[in-house]
Formats: sequence, C-alpha cells, structure tokens
Amino acid sequence: MELLQNSIGAQVLVELKGRKKIKGRLRGYDQHLNLVLEDAEEISFDAETGEQTVTQVANVIVRGDNVVIVSPPPKQGKKE
Repeated sequence: MELLQNSIGAQVLVELKGRKKIKGRLRGYDQHLNLVLEDAEEISFDAETGEQTVTQVANVIVRGDNVVIVSPPPKQGKKE
C-alpha cells in the first residue's frame, strides 16, 4: 500500500479483468483497492481485429475487484 500512497497525484496504468486498461492520475484509493482516477483514458483491445481503442473518461472510480495490476509511474533517476 505504500507504493500506492507514493503514487498519489502521479499517472498510473491499471489493468482490469476483460483485457481493458485505464491510464490516469491517481487521486485516491482504499483498502479494497477501489481507485479514483482523474484525466483518465480507457484503453481496450479487440482480439479479433487487433485494434486498440482509447476513450477519454475524465474522472472514474474503479472497483477494486476488477483490478488485476496497478503499475506505478517509473522512478525518476538522476542524470549525470
């Protein structure tokens, strides 16, 4: 849960059941992994045609039992 706490306000990629993904800025979460995202996009993949569709959804609440993976933003490394 510390990883989610550190990702508040950052862009995350959430993979859902049914091969859908939602990318957006994490605003909050709870112990059931319900997520609140803003400025979100739903990314769906059609297996028959191989096409990817992106739909703007603005603000969304994702129910935790649909979440498969939450990918946090990459760590910012130091440039030398």
